[in-house]
Amino acid sequence: MPQDIINIRNEIKAEIAKSGWTLTDIVKEMNKLHPENTTTSQNISNKLTRGTLKYSEAKEIAFIIGRNIEWLPTARTEE
Repeated sequence: MPQDIINIRNEIKAEIAKSGWTLTDIVKEMNKLHPENTTTSQNISNKLTRGTLKYSEAKEIAFIIGRNIEWLPTARTEE
């Protein structure tokens, strides 16, 4: 698995843990918000592992746990 996918998965899982939520509870909240399009903990876990979580799903997870995804400028190095 590419390192960037591992890093993103670990970052999301760490934020979830720091917030005191479980993935199961997050999925319950997601399903309350979208009863027409439910998901499972296993599905979200698999998406995190494969690196296929949609940005909209990441934003929703962040919202549920009381976080905000913010785009900040970074210093780019020219190669």
